[in-house]
This record gives sequence, structure tokens and C-alpha cells, in this order.
Amino acid sequence: MSGHSKWATIKRKKGKTDAERGKVFTRHIKEITIAAREGGGDPEGNPRLRTAIAAAKASNMPADNIKRGILKGTGDLPGVTYESITYEGYGPGGVALYMEALTDNKNRCVSEVRHALTKYGGNLGASGCVAWMFEKQGLITIDLDATDEDTIMEVAMEAGAEDIKSDSGTYEVITQPGDIDTVREAIEAKGIAMVSAEVTMIPKDSVKLEKESQAGSMLKLWDILEELDDVQKIYANFDISEELLEKLT
Repeated sequence: MSGHSKWATIKRKKGKTDAERGKVFTRHIKEITIAAREGGGDPEGNPRLRTAIAAAKASNMPADNIKRGILKGTGDLPGVTYESITYEGYGPGGVALYMEALTDNKNRCVSEVRHALTKYGGNLGASGCVAWMFEKQGLITIDLDATDEDTIMEVAMEAGAEDIKSDSGTYEVITQPGDIDTVREAIEAKGIAMVSAEVTMIPKDSVKLEKESQAGSMLKLWDILEELDDVQKIYANFDISEELLEKLT
């Protein structure tokens, strides 16, 4: 189970409140801003910015917000200076956690992450302790009712996708990080709506949590980490059975 897994899918199905939607927008703005700062404000020549804009549009972020984020990144508008930082550690049951943050205060950010991990039976580790357990890949998520399997297979594979899976009500199109834009554009050209398109970290193996106490603590930890303003993305390698997940949620 990871940041794009069935847990995330279930949360999407439950729907997001306005406050949660605002937090999603804030995370998109941060990513757009730092992408523009590091690679320039032209999406055609900046793959990270192009992907960030596509993700923001998938969340129905207004175009004006996206434009302001770019202008803040290029320095044409005043704004907070964010710094990219990653954290690695372990959750309940030895689950590997890889977290990406954008923050204007590293001391505050690491303190909040460490506190959350400690509270729910985890711990913060050294850089590199779990990164090797994940593989960076492009991931495009599409609702099952947006298209049929034959169509998405044909379009995505011809555009360079590596694999297509169906899980928990969605198709997951896997690509190399550098190919995600090409595949996304091919899917868009066919008029197929996407839930998300992002470069993500996919776990190579999973840790199955079978005890209710460990699984419950892991889900609470996930929620707490998601609520931290500085944390952009969380990746983990836990797996929970559908039966236990239903019981806990």
C-alpha cells in the first residue's frame, strides 16, 4: 500500500471537505512554485512544472491560482521561499515511510514529522534507510468508468506506458518518470478523464499488517502526516486486507 494505493482511493471516494480541498490546493501551489523557481516558468521546458500543473488541473485548481504559483516561483510576485526536503523512517510493524516536504522552516518541519512518528510507534531514520525500497515511476490514475480496459491499454501502451493495473475502482497506468507527459497527453487526446498524473515512489515489496492494533496505528499515523502543512507526499509499503481496512474505516 502506498500514496496511490487503495487507502488513497477509498479516501477519494469518501469525498473531500472544502478544508481538505484547500489543503490540496496549497500543496499544489507549493510544488508549482518550487518547480518554477528551480526550472523556470515555461512548462514546455520544465518537466517538473508541467507535471505539477497537470496535477493541479486534475484537482480542479483555478487557472489564476496556477499562474500566481508560477509567478511566485519566478520571482515576478513576492512569496515565501520553500525548500525541498525528504524524510525517511519506519511506522508500526516495520513499515517503510518516505516523505517529501516543502517548507520555509526545516526545524519546525522535522520536529512535527518526528513527533507524529513517535506518537504512533514509528521512528525517524537516517537518509537512505528506506529509499532503496521504492522505485520512482510515473503514475496515471483513471476511474474504471472513464473508459474500458481495451481502450486504455491501447492508448497508454502505444504512448510508452510500461504497465496497466486495475485496483480498487481505478486503472493505474505505470510509466518511466520521463515518459509520463507523453502518456498523459495521449490519454487526454482521447478525451479520457484522469484522477491524477504524477511522478511517485512505488514500493518494491510490501509489509502486511494483520494485527488490528498495528493497522489502526498506521492509518492514524498516515492521517496525521497528511495533515502537516509542510508534508507534500507520503509513500509507504504497508498492505492491509480489505476486510480489516473496512473494519477500521
